[in-house]
Amino acid sequence: MRVVLGPMEGVLDHLMREILTDINDYDLCVTEFVRVVDQRLPEHVFKRLCPELDQGSQTKSGVPVHIQLLGQDPYWMAENAVVAAELGAKGIDLNFGCPAKLVNKSKGGAALLQHPELIHNIVKACRDSVDKSIPVTAKIRLGWDNPEDCFEIVSAIETAGANELTVHARTKSGGYKASEIKWDYINQIRQRSSIPLIANGEIWNYQDGQSCIETTSVDSLMVCRGAFNVPNVGNVVKHNHAVMPWEDVVDLLLVYSQYEIKGDKGLYYPNRVKQWFSYLRQQYPQAAELFREIRIYNKAPQIVEHLQRYRDTLKAA
Repeated sequence: MRVVLGPMEGVLDHLMREILTDINDYDLCVTEFVRVVDQRLPEHVFKRLCPELDQGSQTKSGVPVHIQLLGQDPYWMAENAVVAAELGAKGIDLNFGCPAKLVNKSKGGAALLQHPELIHNIVKACRDSVDKSIPVTAKIRLGWDNPEDCFEIVSAIETAGANELTVHARTKSGGYKASEIKWDYINQIRQRSSIPLIANGEIWNYQDGQSCIETTSVDSLMVCRGAFNVPNVGNVVKHNHAVMPWEDVVDLLLVYSQYEIKGDKGLYYPNRVKQWFSYLRQQYPQAAELFREIRIYNKAPQIVEHLQRYRDTLKAA
């Protein structure tokens, strides 16, 4: 089984990738998307989102990192795929699944699911522009509002020469509702095409992963939101490990604090750590209580000091 750590815009940055790949046996990471409009972007844009480019396009623990591009112009997408490849990206991933209103309004992400021919042209332009040794992959949802559209979309991507395809098994209109998950469509896609697949959506634990594999006959899985609810979810899904104890999560929060404050986003740390708590609360009841205590702080040192006191209290109990 392969388990991929997927991208989450504004949440799963390079610091979080470093922490999560250090404690999980992930096989691959995909970055937040690089937004492509009508120009060849400068090097610093790619390295801001993927500083791992300076260490062989992999995390410090050795997990390869692919750069994701999002845009709707085949020429400029291809031009920026070339830039990413020249900077040493181990792979180029194309985003046709983002459901964000702002992205869709500008005809990016999931909005392209309504235009399979344009998807084909984007994938083909990127595939033709970079060396064959660099995989060009894509991520989609099942369609805009009709899951039956997935077959035409997949055919467009496959005939364009993509190396692999991640399928989030919901339509755009299905949002993130658990009731909207349709893993059986991934199995139908597998039966109708030969492109290697990664299954994504509603994989929160080991049993979910096994159920997804059983339903889809696809043994490559991507986790996204679950990686924030349970920090060691990669190993939970892949190796049936126990969920990380709360005490260890608190230690990890302090490690994250050190990473963030030393990194280039120190000013954003209060918002970032509070955002992480919104996920942790789904799994750990203690996180809700701790969040109520720290949410009044808007400076990093105040939050870190409170977390340290909280950890010391836990260890003394």
